[in-house]
Amino acid sequence: MGRGKIEIKRIENSSNRQVTYSKRRNGIIKKAKEITVLCDAKVSLVIFASSGKMVEYCSPSVTVTDILDKYHGQAGKKLWDAKHENLSNEVDRVKKDNDSMQVELRHLKGEDITSLTHKELMALEAALENGLASNRDKQSKFVDMVIENDRALEEEHKRLTYELHKQEMKIEENVRELENGYHQRLGNYNNQIPFAFRVQPIQPNLQERM
Repeated sequence: MGRGKIEIKRIENSSNRQVTYSKRRNGIIKKAKEITVLCDAKVSLVIFASSGKMVEYCSPSVTVTDILDKYHGQAGKKLWDAKHENLSNEVDRVKKDNDSMQVELRHLKGEDITSLTHKELMALEAALENGLASNRDKQSKFVDMVIENDRALEEEHKRLTYELHKQEMKIEENVRELENGYHQRLGNYNNQIPFAFRVQPIQPNLQERM
């Protein structure tokens, strides 16, 4: 008995729907691979599941972008808006500039210069001389800055040394004033003591001997 005809409609049961999706997705990818090998066809296949997960297949000799560009050229349908076109052009321009800069960098390093013309070599020499002059100028400015910083540090050291000397002299002066004041107060105190208490007899009391 042959298989009955299946009505094509959405499968309501989520488990059955997932199983059917997996089987048919694998079957479509298998057919895409077979037609690529058997017929030398260029195939690009992109599948999005209901969950949003993407599965893609592309013939080994091409990319999805190649297929889309070819479709754009033959179908005459505009796949990209102006914004994307401008962005693509900008990316291409940046890539070309980067490639050009890489070539110039190799030339500046002395690599791959055998293919340069005399005019290009002269331009390269001028660029190197300008770079060397700029580097020397920056080095000179750096040395001047170091010298100026050293001079400023030396001046600051002299100023601090002078201030320290002034403070030491002031401290010594205060000490002398304190000592003079102390001796002056001591002298005044001695002057206030009665003479009888201040004079000590040199000889013993004669009355004690008698």
